[in-house]
Amino acid sequence: MNQKVLKVHSLDNVIIALHDLEEGEIVPYEGISYVIQDKVSAKHKFAQCSLDIGDEVIMYGVLVGKATQPIPKGGLISINNIVHSSANFKVGRHMTEWIKPDVSAFKSRTFNGYHREDGKVGTMNYWLVIPLVFCENRNIKVIREAMSEQLGYMTERHFQVDTHKLISAYQNGADKETLLDTNIIRDKRSIESDRIFQNVDGIKFLTHDGGCGGTRQDSEVLCRLLAGYINHANVAGATVLSLGCQNAQIALLQEAIADISDDMQKPIIMLEQQKSTSEREFISSAVKQTFVGLIEANKIVRKEAPISKLCLGLECGGSDGFSGLTANPSLGYASDLLVSMGGSAVLAEFPELNGVEQELINRCSDKNTAEKFAQLMNAYATKAENDGSGFAFNPSPGNIKDGLITDAIKSAGAAKKGGTSPVTDVLDYTEQVTRPGLNLLCTPGNDVESTTGLAGSGANIIVFTTGLGTPTGNPVAPTIKVSTNSVLAARMPDIIDIDAGTIIGGEDSIESMGTKMLELIIKVASGEIVPKAVQLGQDDFIPWKRGTSL
Repeated sequence: MNQKVLKVHSLDNVIIALHDLEEGEIVPYEGISYVIQDKVSAKHKFAQCSLDIGDEVIMYGVLVGKATQPIPKGGLISINNIVHSSANFKVGRHMTEWIKPDVSAFKSRTFNGYHREDGKVGTMNYWLVIPLVFCENRNIKVIREAMSEQLGYMTERHFQVDTHKLISAYQNGADKETLLDTNIIRDKRSIESDRIFQNVDGIKFLTHDGGCGGTRQDSEVLCRLLAGYINHANVAGATVLSLGCQNAQIALLQEAIADISDDMQKPIIMLEQQKSTSEREFISSAVKQTFVGLIEANKIVRKEAPISKLCLGLECGGSDGFSGLTANPSLGYASDLLVSMGGSAVLAEFPELNGVEQELINRCSDKNTAEKFAQLMNAYATKAENDGSGFAFNPSPGNIKDGLITDAIKSAGAAKKGGTSPVTDVLDYTEQVTRPGLNLLCTPGNDVESTTGLAGSGANIIVFTTGLGTPTGNPVAPTIKVSTNSVLAARMPDIIDIDAGTIIGGEDSIESMGTKMLELIIKVASGEIVPKAVQLGQDDFIPWKRGTSL
């Protein structure tokens, strides 16, 4: 792809600039010369032909907008001359055949994971400490301070901010320039060798602002989400803190756990503060019982497992105009490779599937699956419209600045993460992945709400593509960060694990990059490589309250 411009699909009437194009520049492409009418920055688009008001704008082979004013051939496509528009969809035919990619290179490959009683295999071995209500967040923090570092786990990042240096310099009369030049970052001492429990990868302390107030539905959904985390393949056991009087009762969580698994073998410690004699006694009990639970979790060791035990979460955030050209289709190819070997992949972010619904419906393996997807999409879109914030409002200022100027353009590129395989199941938020193949999961486009949902439904590893740089991870599912462009990879090397921008330079193809991604996924799943998000302690957790969130 080492060229100046690219037309993605034969039906498209817009062309993407891979490099900055100047006004008046003549750009040849596929035997036609285009005179650029306006400056077109890399990642943005120009018209392949003249467009009149109301004309459809086609990209990735689908409707992505309509012209609001005349656009000349070679003219910049922008928010000033097009608006979001997407095609209608209906349930009809469904996929019966699929040409699988060649997986011979992975024929004998396995990964080393943690085998659970229910047959799942984890890529990590964590213990959870979670609150049923926000009133317990402070106690979670106290327990975290009491246990994490003393048991040999980094509490947050691998560096510390030494504010005392600033205080000392200020007290000694330093001026503003000296203060701004003072180095206040120092590396933390590595304490991996000091771990008390070598087979426990970490204790994850979750906090949230739910469990009481709001609607009863919010508490029910929260309990189902937490049940999914407790049931997660990467979780060995959990300590649950309850106040006692909140909507999210222990009994509600137990019901949610039973719905997922009627014979869960994991140790689950449930403590209610209003039944304790004091806060000190409550925290002491939680620490001691968690410590005993960690002893059991430490008995589990990594063992060989087939690739089919991987459940891959597909996520993008801080997207740009290259997302649909590099990182997303490469991840889609990795997903297809995994699915071909019996594994599972999960494509979420329903607001970012607006405009490509028909393609996904056509890929559904049966009518019931297609109908469920259509129903969930229609319900989501209707609620967003009723709340005065339809899917058209989805692109963020950063998205728009970097070329994703309508939701349909963003969606058409985002959907590439799902590859080409059949859709075997459609899940509502908190429903569990039970079928191998590509699953569609109803979540918002909000990065953290979506990754929280992906892990809650069973993704035991997540690949997150980004064009702008998003410091996001998940507490239980190791998250691999992929840059869509090499500029980002060079600018933010501390958060990026793999650079898919090499596709633009012609060093990689979508297939070769997708293969590299799967190789990295296997190494991360085996504990051989720790992704940057895990190293940085990016344990982001935001439950979706089912309100309008794009």
